[in-house]
Amino acid sequence: MSSSLTGAGLVAGVVGAPVRHSLSPIIHNAWIAAAGLDAVYVPFSPSEAGFAALVTGFRGGAIRGLNVTLPFKEEALALADTPSAAAQAAGAANLLLFEADGGIIADNTDGAGLLAAFASQAPGFDPTAAPVVILGAGGAARGAAAAFLAAGAPEVRILNRTVARAETIALSLGGRVAALGLDAAEQAFAGAGAVINATSAGLTGQGALEVPIAATPASCVVMDMVYKPLQTPFLAQAEAEGRRTVDGLAMLIGQAVPSFTAFFGVRPPAGVDVRALALKTLGLNERI
Repeated sequence: MSSSLTGAGLVAGVVGAPVRHSLSPIIHNAWIAAAGLDAVYVPFSPSEAGFAALVTGFRGGAIRGLNVTLPFKEEALALADTPSAAAQAAGAANLLLFEADGGIIADNTDGAGLLAAFASQAPGFDPTAAPVVILGAGGAARGAAAAFLAAGAPEVRILNRTVARAETIALSLGGRVAALGLDAAEQAFAGAGAVINATSAGLTGQGALEVPIAATPASCVVMDMVYKPLQTPFLAQAEAEGRRTVDGLAMLIGQAVPSFTAFFGVRPPAGVDVRALALKTLGLNERI
């Protein structure tokens, strides 16, 4: 938060239920302070039934915008007047902007954050070079699939225990998406350029995801969208097989960059180690 916040200050925030775990205020307020902006970024935590009323109350620009996290991303898209192509493809919005005329613009920066994470932690990765495998069939999986398709992936293979859910995503995104069961993981991993875990497996207190990482090519990059723990059992397995890995914290920071620009009209200032701040907040150390 700016130390010189005035009555003319810009307000943005993050909304979720719950939202107390969110690292977004830490990240955005560090950038605000470094840039010397007259602005603040705050958390909002309405009840699940109260999200629509919150959004409606901000029409007209009472605040500049919101990042949206679970469980409101799909509802955020439905409430918007002007959805971006990225939000429509993902079927969800993680960014709402409130215009002075009362309109609401919806966007999705998760895909940009996903690709930025790969660029940061797996330099040289080419999303157009080989098929991408995504584990899971929820909103995160659909968003990841849409991002890789937009980036030129030749094929996206969605694996899920319930194949019908994967098929729903495949039908919504077009012919370059295949739907498979988890029992077909070894077949799907063959020739893959990347494997992304978009399930909750690996979260603290959740079970590990058991898939044959060894079936991927040695050049495959493996990502887990989870960032607590920073190194999930899934990523540990990938590293044991000699695969390069990408973690969920890199994606969180990656999606925050275009959100910050949309809220405040400037890019985040260079030289602020928001990853270190986030790790400190989580009580974690950087993986070695």
